[in-house]
Amino acid sequence: MTVPLSNVDAAWLRMDDPTNYMVVNGLLVFDEPLSTSRVRKLLGDHLVQFDRFRSRVVPPAAGIGPPAWELDPEFSVDRHLVEVTLSEPGDDGALQAFVSGLISQPLPPDRPLWRFYFVPHFQGGSALVTRLHHCIGDGLALVHVLLSMADGAPSVAPAPPGEEEADGEGDTWGAIGAALARTRDAALSASGRLLREARELLAHPERISRSGKEVASHLGSLARLLALSPDPKSAFKGALGVKKRAAWSRPFELADFKAVSRATGSTVNDILVAALAGGFRRYLASRGQMAGSFDVRGVVPVNLRPLSEAHLLGNRFGLVFLELPLGIEDTLERLFEVRKRMRALKQSPQAAAIFEVLWAVGVAPKPLFDLALSIFASKATAVVTNVVGPREVISIAGAPLRQAMFWVPSAGHLGLGASLLSYAGKVWLGLQSDEGLVPDPGRILAEFELEVEELKALCREAVE
Repeated sequence: MTVPLSNVDAAWLRMDDPTNYMVVNGLLVFDEPLSTSRVRKLLGDHLVQFDRFRSRVVPPAAGIGPPAWELDPEFSVDRHLVEVTLSEPGDDGALQAFVSGLISQPLPPDRPLWRFYFVPHFQGGSALVTRLHHCIGDGLALVHVLLSMADGAPSVAPAPPGEEEADGEGDTWGAIGAALARTRDAALSASGRLLREARELLAHPERISRSGKEVASHLGSLARLLALSPDPKSAFKGALGVKKRAAWSRPFELADFKAVSRATGSTVNDILVAALAGGFRRYLASRGQMAGSFDVRGVVPVNLRPLSEAHLLGNRFGLVFLELPLGIEDTLERLFEVRKRMRALKQSPQAAAIFEVLWAVGVAPKPLFDLALSIFASKATAVVTNVVGPREVISIAGAPLRQAMFWVPSAGHLGLGASLLSYAGKVWLGLQSDEGLVPDPGRILAEFELEVEELKALCREAVE
């Protein structure tokens, strides 16, 4: 028995390319060493309860229609768990080199599209590198799946009523998602749903005006997207190669960002994005590419599902284009401009409109699909994501989780991805870059750190 992929899931599968695989790569570092048998049991007890983790993707019969999920008759956890030993000296640099090599590789297409690499001995504990294809699920769904492996975590089930809201503490990404939730139903425009909605409109004519406004809003958003000028040429944009680089920052104290937040009236996310923009600016300036006004767009994924449905796999998110003001030299002025632009995005229907585009191109002829990707890639420079993890330290298989990091694929043939993650009072920035464009992502991390320190210093001066 096979189950067809949804149009959107099929779209992410079709985006796979030797220069840019659509795989979500993650890293979990534990304070205590784990054994391979414990990790194998962990995956068997939690991960493979989801059919998609036991199913491979098969082409459509006679080449007509979308690909489908089919249970792998030879499925075994051992085929998806690989024990590895890092090259000497086995430090962060060795782990980053290992992850960089993995990002450049496809997943075996004849198996379920995921694989975990276990490093039994790493800095007094262990590390687990995770690779999950985007067609299995979006970021929210996959993070939920991974967190369901935590000790004491409830079985995967919808959240109780009243617990769906995000924390709200500086959570602009959550606020954007909440605002866009109003357009979620319009984004899910499968033919069966359209028939049901047509019947509803016939029974309730007063709803026609409201639905017309939603459609007009989406069309207007798409028109504005198409009208956007291409992003400027820079060291971040260009033809992609096969080799990728992965890097991550040292842990920053979340409390420091909250202090800047209170002093400037900005959210934590405003500050993180402003510091990232400053890091990009410094990097380009060191290469003589920061003359005059200079904005680049970051593609920001926005969840379009309620958190009570986070356990459901598949892709239900849209994208918005955030203009990063790299041309602003003053650090505080740049922060306030980011804040203004982030607030404007909260009311944008762009994410739902782009979800509709993904739904449409998932089964579109290849020339149209390729055209849509090229247009998308021309409008932006980087993918920028932010995930709020657990506030307290969690344990998995009895070992405390010290650090978590992830890298989303740079869809649309973009050469740079930035991932921000907060966990247990710490914040990390992870970067994924095309080696031919940005061979030294660690330099951007260093510039990001300088921006963070400058923001902290400016706020201390204001207080004094």
